[in-house]
This record gives sequence, structure tokens and C-alpha cells, in this order.
Amino acid sequence: MTSLRKGENAALTTAPVAVAVSVQGLAADVSALLLGADGKVRSDDDLVFYNHPSQDGVSVDGSTVTADLARVPAGVERVAVMASADPLQPGAVFTRAPLLLITQPESPTLSFTAPDFTCGETVVVLAELYRRAAGWKVRAVGQGYASGLAGVATDYGVDVESEPAATPPLPPPGRAGGNPGPSGSEVDLSKVERLAPGLVPPARQAGRILADRSIADRRAAVYLILDHDWHMEELYESFAVQAFAERVLALSANLDDDGTVPVIFSSGEQPFLEEIRLDNYRRRIGQLHTQVDWGWGNVAAAMRRAAGHYQESGAVDPAFVVTQVGDEPLDKAEVRALLQNTAPLGVFWLFVGFGRGKLAFYRNLNASASATFTNVAFYDATKNPGSVPDERFYAGLVEAFAAWLRR
Repeated sequence: MTSLRKGENAALTTAPVAVAVSVQGLAADVSALLLGADGKVRSDDDLVFYNHPSQDGVSVDGSTVTADLARVPAGVERVAVMASADPLQPGAVFTRAPLLLITQPESPTLSFTAPDFTCGETVVVLAELYRRAAGWKVRAVGQGYASGLAGVATDYGVDVESEPAATPPLPPPGRAGGNPGPSGSEVDLSKVERLAPGLVPPARQAGRILADRSIADRRAAVYLILDHDWHMEELYESFAVQAFAERVLALSANLDDDGTVPVIFSSGEQPFLEEIRLDNYRRRIGQLHTQVDWGWGNVAAAMRRAAGHYQESGAVDPAFVVTQVGDEPLDKAEVRALLQNTAPLGVFWLFVGFGRGKLAFYRNLNASASATFTNVAFYDATKNPGSVPDERFYAGLVEAFAAWLRR
């Protein structure tokens, strides 16, 4: 048996594949969504569940989804497998993540267990079967929705009936109920709930971390720089970069109420700048990065683009530039100069390492007493940041930034 981590993928054959879901601790329904190239269902018939158990080669029998991949129509690009808590069971939420077993004839069994859920999730998208070139792959997802089927409906275009009201779960000890942060500083996440309900759990977790660091009442313009070096290709394909961007967007909802994060791909002398928003975030990174050539990531050029954009915007709040790096920079002296020159502008740089390359330069930026930068930090997000629980991920993301703001 091969175990997948969150964000990882594996190749499938065209034989029928069975995805068995095992849920502990609550009653849950298993279902599937057939999705087109736009990430939406073609019609409500593409929701396969106990009252509509089969559609175009995909069927649900109890807790198992079976997909006859050879029969899935060409217009279906992905099949999402999800589990939902019984809405008639008051207060029912996922805590322990379901176990997934993925089997095909004459192929090794694959398993996946997402990190445990802590934010009152009532629906979880566990995995996706998706087309790749002429074949199929499976991706471990583990995305939870505290907003129930309504959140799934918004993201995937499904019409669902209103769910019976459930008693809200009590917050876990030591979380939001135990440390509410400064009075009046809580950010209104109604825009996230309306436009991106799937991001509500990580946005709430990010808000708790900001409150714990006493900066819940501070605002900042959040930027995201992504390495587009050729060695990052697998991480873009495996959804790892998309998942990382989603978490940064959820953090930004607590720091800037415009629901938008400028995204810059560091590749070549003219970095590609676009944006990811609450109303378009799903698969956004995949849509954007295909417009950028693979090459040697030029982080200095991307940093200049971010600093220039920030200055031109006329923003009065500081800038928090989350800069994902997968390898050493081409021009280390230029990076150091940019760090020094942007300090008076109110720009804080967080280099987040994940990828296959060496990252000693970023780790050691402040190692020398003669070259100390007050506006920079490094966070090692591991080779698979999706496997890092939200609480630990956001703590690593904002720790140094919070200390800088307080100074």
C-alpha cells in the first residue's frame, strides 16, 4: 500500500477505480461531483449521491465511489470525492479526517488520511480524479468546508436545498473561545463567507494566530511571489502551489479587506504579475502559471516588481510580501540590496522555502551581525506545505512579521 500526503498525486490506469471512504465518530454521506474544464458541474445531475447514485460512469454505493474512467465523457475533466456530515445530527462536525482507500485491478492500493480538522468542518473534499495528458491521476485534497453544502455549491456550481440549522460547535479549548484577542479587533469575514466559503476555516485559524501575536488590529497589503523555476513543475502539477496560495489568500482576508492578493511569478527579467481573489481563487494558480515560461527563477526581478507595485499603489499600510523560494537566488547581492533599500518603505519580506533546491542563502540572511536585515525572515514550509496543519503553518508565516510590526 502506498500512502499519499495532502497535495500529492499518483497515476491511475483507465480501469475502474474504487474510492472507499471510512469515517469515524459521526454519520456521514459520501458523494461525487463530475466537473468540467471550468471546475463547475455541467448540471445538477453531476452531483452523484444516495438519491442519484450514478452518472456517466461514476456511481456511489454506500461509502464507496466507483469511477469507470473509460466511460467518463470527454467533457468531464475531474471527479471530486467528498464526505458530508449528516445535517440532521446537531453539532456534527469532522474532527478526525476520514481514511481513503483507492483501488484498481492489478495496481497497488493507495491510501490517504488528511490532517485532522479543527474548525468545525461539515463537508470535506477528500480527493480528485483528474485527466492528465492521455491518462488519469488521483490527487489527495483534504479541503474542509465549515459552511456545509452551501460552500460546495458556491465553489462547484451545484444547486442544493437549504440545510437544517445545526447547533454551532463549541470552539476547541485554547482557540477562539479562549483567546478572543483585543476588543473590537476581530476582522469581519463575511466577505469570505459569501465569496469563498471554502476558505473560511483557514481564514479563521489565521485570525486566531494574529490575535495570539497581538496584531489582529493591524492591516497590511499582502503580496505573493511564486518561484517558476523548471524544478517547481511537479509542485504546480500536484496542487501544492495552489494550496499554498489559497492559504496566503485566507491570511490576507484578515489583514486587507479587498479580497485580493497580487501574485508575481519569478521567471525571467519581466516577472508576470496578476492576482488571486476570493471570487476566483479555485484553480487560479494553474490558470495563471501556464502563461509563464519555465526558466531559472529570478527572485530579485520579482521583488523589484512587488516593491514597485506597492509604491505605485499609494498604500499607507505596510506590505507583507510572502516570497516562495525553491532554490538559491541568481544574484545574491541584488537581493541583499533590495532588502536594505525597501526597509524604509515599510516592506517586510518573508521567504518561504519549499521545493527541491538548496536554501542556505535565505536561511542565513541574518546570521551575520554585520548584515542584519530588520525586514526579512525565513520559514521552512517543508517539501509538502499542504501537510502542515493550519495552526502551525500560520504561526510560522506570521511570527517574525508580527514582531516586526510591534517594533
